[in-house]
Amino acid sequence: MSSDSPTSGFVAFVGAGPGDPNLLTLRGAELLGKADVVILDEDLHGPLLKHCRPGVEVADDDLVKHAKSGRLVVRLCEGDPMLFSSITEEAAALAAAEVDFEIVPGVPPATAVLGYAGIPPASSVPEFRVVDAAQDQDWSSHAACPGTLVIYNGITEAVAIGKALIAGGKPDSTPVAVSSGGTTTEQYTVVSSLGRLQADLKHAGFTEPALIVVGEAVGLRDKLSWFETKPLFGWRVLVPRTKEQSKSLSEQLTSYGAVPEEVPTISVEPPRTPQQMDRAIKGLVTGRYEWVAFTSANAVKAVREKFEEYGLDARAFAGLKVAAVGDATARALVEFGVKPDLLPSGEQSSEGLVAEWPPYDSMLDPINRVLLPRADISTDTLVAGLTELGWECDDVTAYRTVRAAPPPAPIREAIKGGGFDAVLFTSSSTVRNLVGIAGKPHNVTVIAVIGPQTAKTAEEFGLRVDVMADKASASALAAALAEYGAKQRSAALAAGDTPRRPSQNRRGARRRAK
Repeated sequence: MSSDSPTSGFVAFVGAGPGDPNLLTLRGAELLGKADVVILDEDLHGPLLKHCRPGVEVADDDLVKHAKSGRLVVRLCEGDPMLFSSITEEAAALAAAEVDFEIVPGVPPATAVLGYAGIPPASSVPEFRVVDAAQDQDWSSHAACPGTLVIYNGITEAVAIGKALIAGGKPDSTPVAVSSGGTTTEQYTVVSSLGRLQADLKHAGFTEPALIVVGEAVGLRDKLSWFETKPLFGWRVLVPRTKEQSKSLSEQLTSYGAVPEEVPTISVEPPRTPQQMDRAIKGLVTGRYEWVAFTSANAVKAVREKFEEYGLDARAFAGLKVAAVGDATARALVEFGVKPDLLPSGEQSSEGLVAEWPPYDSMLDPINRVLLPRADISTDTLVAGLTELGWECDDVTAYRTVRAAPPPAPIREAIKGGGFDAVLFTSSSTVRNLVGIAGKPHNVTVIAVIGPQTAKTAEEFGLRVDVMADKASASALAAALAEYGAKQRSAALAAGDTPRRPSQNRRGARRRAK
């Protein structure tokens, strides 16, 4: 029974998938967005609550009770609700109570985890068998499976299962892969054989959920592994920026396999006195300036908000020349509807902007004035450079940057104790502010900086700089860190070692192979 627009109580059993929240089905996301109540198994699917409306009730109790009160209830189930699941009794209870329900399939771990581990479910032998070790199994019959055997809920008995399969006639050289935390950045896979399982799993520390995969298809992992071989796979990376600025950077880091954690170190606030900006906007509209130079996306945002306050839009820039210090600032301008006339082709900094800025020419330039809407703590480099070129500058405070509140204690402890694998510094102020609110990163943590000035500040605070972007942009910084991670991984493999994350090199860190 199902209903797209229930007028009375309704329950949807939604498969949450194997672990990666991005593997939720579109129908599952749609129902979560409409739900009045979400019922979870413990806290396994917390990230999926991002699809819910504000104020949704999260519960762990009676489905029938909530549905009978006329509410739309989503029951999140691990994996696929109909595969090795206990929803049969719950669905029967709903049917007995005459409550409509729907079952939304989920991506099952049996195929998804293998895909993320680089193991095809069926290769040369087109047979794929999935069994639940929690149920009584005839392992001798499973030993006769010529294809791929996938075992759920067997990690605590893995060695015994291996021996039972050998006793049933499976060669002890048969490849085996054991994978836990499948499809997430905690995924951890050990490849062994039935005869070596006891030795290879002795110190692995596996916990459920995990899968055991038996069969020749495991041998293809060396060629097909794509997830665990990402350059920053599993790296916990600190992104000390403002919340608005960190989204695209975090998405890029995630694409490299990292786990970004955004810790605001700077809070952006309006100027204490708005009159200076008011005069600047009036001058911009009335033709006081030849150029407007933007040195940050925050400056663009501040001007845009002032425009909206006065009922203006991008058309007010008609006849003006506009400069942007770098790609991120240029993107913010284009989103505003303004195409920059000048963008440094080399170093994206105040120095790079001055290097390409045309000198004032009274024959070509009817006005000799430049508007610089900037932060309250900006350096004088740009003003000095433009003045030397013959321009007059109105250096206006468009916004203030103040130090953010300290992060929660567990974050501070991870920063100082080596819990982070890398930290990205996108400005000198992020270095000063992070150290000020949370302390110095541990010496095993990789320090990545956006440019020479930020590197100098980091070194002044006693930090070893490991990575520097080839140009001053957050995207280039993330790419440089990924390149560093890939080189570290390649060097470890070339030396016959198991690649480790930087945090695994601290004293006392759990040293399991990744």
